[in-house]
Amino acid sequence: MDALSKLEAALAERDSKVAALEAKLAAGETEKKLAVAEAVGRKDKELSEKAAELIELRGKLTSQENESKLKEKSLQEQYEGKLKLKDEQIEYYKDFKAKQSTKMVGESLEQHCLTQFNSLRMTAFPNAYFEKDNDARTGSKGDFIFRESDEDGTEFISIMFEMKNEMDTTATKHKNEDFFKELDKDRREKGCEYAVLVSLLEIDNELYNNGIVDVSYRYPKMYVIRPQFFIPMITLLRNAALNSLKYQRELEVVRNQQIDIMHFEENMNAFKDAFGRNYRLASEKFQKAIDEIDKTIDHLQKTKEALLSSENNLRLANNKAEELSVKKLTKNAPSVKAMFDDLNGKK
Repeated sequence: MDALSKLEAALAERDSKVAALEAKLAAGETEKKLAVAEAVGRKDKELSEKAAELIELRGKLTSQENESKLKEKSLQEQYEGKLKLKDEQIEYYKDFKAKQSTKMVGESLEQHCLTQFNSLRMTAFPNAYFEKDNDARTGSKGDFIFRESDEDGTEFISIMFEMKNEMDTTATKHKNEDFFKELDKDRREKGCEYAVLVSLLEIDNELYNNGIVDVSYRYPKMYVIRPQFFIPMITLLRNAALNSLKYQRELEVVRNQQIDIMHFEENMNAFKDAFGRNYRLASEKFQKAIDEIDKTIDHLQKTKEALLSSENNLRLANNKAEELSVKKLTKNAPSVKAMFDDLNGKK
């Protein structure tokens, strides 16, 4: 029995160890699976993050490509616009030159601008003055003067225009800057605010072909334009002047308000000064009157005292008069007393 018991105990121990080993194997397998699952999860996360970064990079590349295409398209449109403008200027110039004769070339640009202005005069510039400058009393004159006033008759803009043109066959080519000094002189002598040279000179000069050229670095408020910018130039300066006039009126209102306040303060101070002066004069006279009254009262008081004193003396005199008798009178005059006694005896 002991041998059998030992054998059974040994078998039980063996079975226990086998169960323990199987449990360890099962736990290790589970841990292994968990480790594998965790590693797979991390890998999936990394792949997901990389996929997101890849999508973001693709989006940025797409956005940059679109932006690049837009910039390219914008640059192309700008280039095509400038090219079209230049072609239009060349065609305009060629067409304009084709219609001119050498004799009329100076007058034709003026007539062209006048026609452009007159076509819009009644709709866009009903209150404007635009006429030839025929006043040569100062020794020179411009071509046209533009002036415009508001409904109150206040002039708010004035422009001296000079139109310059020459034929292609002219031997000596002029430059725009050749006319700046004289144009500035005409502007100042005729009292104009702005000076504008409408020119077809230097037709291949890109500076003057790109639009309105501000040359105020040479002469104040002076511009050079091609004929197609004639009306836009007037409109631009006119609108700026109207806005300036609006601000000037608002400033004038504020200035008038300040002047009104200043006048009010001046009137108030003048009133205070006048009131103070009159008060001082009245106070001085009032004090003088009080002094005179005090003097009068003092005089009356003295007169009263004198009268009271006189009354007392009169009372004393009356008392003395009432107390007077022949006896008292003849007290020291015996002869007189004898006479009075004789008279009384005879009666």
